[in-house]
Amino acid sequence: MKLNRRLFLYFFSTFFFLMIVISTFQYQREKEFRTEQLDQLLSIYNFSVNKYAQQNIGDWDSLTDFLRVFPDSNLRVTLIDFEGVVLFDSYVADVSQMENHINRPEIKEAIGTAGKGVVIRKSASTGIEFYYLAHRFEHFIVRSALPYNMNLSVMLAANLYFLYFMFFVLIIASLVLFFISKNITRSIDRLQLFLRHIESEQFVNSEIVFPKDELGQISNNIVKTYKKLWKTKSQVKMEREKLIQHLQISQEGLGIFSVEKKEILVNSHFILYSKILSDKVLESVDEIFFIDEFKEINTFIDEGLKNKDQLRMRLTIEKGGKLFLIQCIVFNDATFEISINDITIQEQENKLKRHLTQNISHELKTPVSSILGYMESIVNNPNLDPERQRFFVERSFQQAQRLTALLQDISMLNKIDETNNIFEREKVDVAEIIRDVLNDVNLQIEEKNVQVGIKIPMKVEIEGNRSLLYSIFRNLTDNALTYAGENIYLYINCYREDDQYYYFSFSDNGVGIQEEHLPRIFDRFYRVDKGRTRKMGGTGLGLAIVKNAVIYHGGAISVKNITSGGLNFIFSLRKRVID
Repeated sequence: MKLNRRLFLYFFSTFFFLMIVISTFQYQREKEFRTEQLDQLLSIYNFSVNKYAQQNIGDWDSLTDFLRVFPDSNLRVTLIDFEGVVLFDSYVADVSQMENHINRPEIKEAIGTAGKGVVIRKSASTGIEFYYLAHRFEHFIVRSALPYNMNLSVMLAANLYFLYFMFFVLIIASLVLFFISKNITRSIDRLQLFLRHIESEQFVNSEIVFPKDELGQISNNIVKTYKKLWKTKSQVKMEREKLIQHLQISQEGLGIFSVEKKEILVNSHFILYSKILSDKVLESVDEIFFIDEFKEINTFIDEGLKNKDQLRMRLTIEKGGKLFLIQCIVFNDATFEISINDITIQEQENKLKRHLTQNISHELKTPVSSILGYMESIVNNPNLDPERQRFFVERSFQQAQRLTALLQDISMLNKIDETNNIFEREKVDVAEIIRDVLNDVNLQIEEKNVQVGIKIPMKVEIEGNRSLLYSIFRNLTDNALTYAGENIYLYINCYREDDQYYYFSFSDNGVGIQEEHLPRIFDRFYRVDKGRTRKMGGTGLGLAIVKNAVIYHGGAISVKNITSGGLNFIFSLRKRVID
């Protein structure tokens, strides 16, 4: 219920209650006044009759004549002695036949200490209902009565004009109260309108006019103050969004933490780098402060928070074949910032550019030379045994397939490098992609007795290219099946997500690789064991495709050895690819 209605009901109820009390009191007073008037009239009759009767004791006939001078023609007068014997009654000619009146209520009251008795009852002698008033005098009791008929009841009834007047006043007061309550709540109604505008975010351009009273001035000041606060909040929010965008697009891992060393804001690179720096899977970024590599930083942070001085520290850590530069700043407000930079990336890119042309030429040369050698043997030996010819053709076909796969991988890498628009984008269910990959390699999984563990939430969707996302998990799976060994365990885990990224871990418990090879494992055509790789049919571009497909989807990827054995690929994928 609106405030103005509540105020109206409150005032109206109070006023109505007072009106009822006043009207009831006045009504009773009016009735008492009418009754008092009638009693005074009958008292005059009683005193007049008593005076006349005392002067003419026993002459009751003359008393009858005396009563005729009274204006009330239907007045009944009765004289009774103190024993209750009726001496005279103007309505009954033969009083000797009347009952003793000693037990009549009005007579009892008159004989008693009051000396006066009033009652309305039906007469036993006449059968008429009377209004009786009896007085006790020196020699007898004088009782006068008037028939209690319509005229007398109207006479005794209170004047209802007062009630009509009060009802009229109530109507006028209700209108006035309604106007007053409406006027009082005008400012509040406009404040409620302003609140509705706030909910719909329309209050910025809305102008609400408040009444020119004290409450209106207060409401107007509230609105002005709120608009100033909203404007300041909007500016702060814009600056915060700029900061968050800067953090997310930065190639530097940045994290801001509270005095309790709890995450306030971190970007995707910080999450990725923290996973690389740790030898175990971190359920939360806050757990980075418990790893051995962060002991020195922890000591610095504790001292900085204790002294409340703005301090800065730089530290380099080598982990997983990468070199990280870590900087820490402790602020005066008891928060601190940690930045992690991978300072090995530029060197890897330079090496890639230097060796790319040489590697392509070398990789293409091997299958082409093999094909030419086999074909030359067939052409130069027309009488060659058919079985031998078939052997050379099959080997040539295998080398041609390897060459085709190599060219396809090179083509895909070139497409990723050249433009993002060449790939169609759609919503892709990552769990479905992983199921497709495992179905396609199911035969190899069974042959090598590989167990696969998956921990992916129900709804992990990425707006990207299905083919590239498939190639990420397919190449990682092929790499593990080819080089990790038999009887291994593969584990695919989406261990974290935020508003923009999903974070994945692809690990195995196989043989792993030596630490010196980790920095170059994503290089094109790089092989840990060249002879073993060619024998197994690899092109040397699988992990390069994985890395570029991850970068295409706005993420980053890294790899490290697991202390208990095997490799762990850690990468992120943006939920929505941004051009």
